[in-house]
Amino acid sequence: MSDTTAHQMPLSRRILPIVMLSPAVLVTLAIVFIPMVQALWMSFHDYVLFRPNNFDWVGLKNYITAVNDPVFWTSLRQTAIWIAITVPAQMLLGLVTALLLNQTFPWRGLARALVIIPWALPSVVIALMWVWIYDSNYGVLNDLLLRLDLIKSSIPWLADPDTALYAIILTLTWQGFPFFAVMILAGLQSIPSSYYEAASIDGASPLRQFLHITLPGLSGVLMTATLLRVIWVANSIDVIYVMTGGGPGYSSYTLPLYAFVEARTGLNYGYGSALAVCFTIMLLGFVVLYLRRAGKNIT
Repeated sequence: MSDTTAHQMPLSRRILPIVMLSPAVLVTLAIVFIPMVQALWMSFHDYVLFRPNNFDWVGLKNYITAVNDPVFWTSLRQTAIWIAITVPAQMLLGLVTALLLNQTFPWRGLARALVIIPWALPSVVIALMWVWIYDSNYGVLNDLLLRLDLIKSSIPWLADPDTALYAIILTLTWQGFPFFAVMILAGLQSIPSSYYEAASIDGASPLRQFLHITLPGLSGVLMTATLLRVIWVANSIDVIYVMTGGGPGYSSYTLPLYAFVEARTGLNYGYGSALAVCFTIMLLGFVVLYLRRAGKNIT
């Protein structure tokens, strides 16, 4: 539609899209942007809920406290580990699952439906289920490993500071890989079969077909899905909170969980907001760098 045609349209037709979108915009402002601005404003104040009359402007004090807080750096390091292991593991498992589900075999439709179950279950249900699996007294995992003679005694997976975080990572990997599987499966079905037929005629092996046809065809899907999962995994605290509460000690703390605990458990909303703002800035910086790099790769 040309600019001249657009100007000739009645005013009601031109403002109709704005009117239709305005409820969604208002809801987004109400539940996303206004709380973000409130958290930023609160991070510059000393606001502890059990001292309601003490709401003083402290400037950058909360941010300076975070820089000098060893728990902040411990949580930040564990957040990096949490993301760096969980997202690639989910992507690899999802890729393998999608490649299998893209093959022709009996009951393929049922298999595609069943693979969604971990993604569809509530996080609290998954966390409680895996707490039972990891239990050192009657858990399935220890019982299986003992029967296979891989361990000599039960391991307290969630009570050991050396294993707690990685046990939760395994849980979240199992919960999140169906997202990658569904996205990649859709990408696989969008690749023309003629590409594979031509490659087979030319004598390309299945490995070369995967490297030179499948992966390039999935590049856009993988970049988008990875970015979404990084954001979601980075902000995921429900599974950690239910399984360990961040413990033992601070061994399974992530930065969003630390901010949540400070604000909702410690009632220190000023410092908790500062931690949340710090994490938001870091995550936003990563997203910007990722999008720039992804744009260069696409072009």
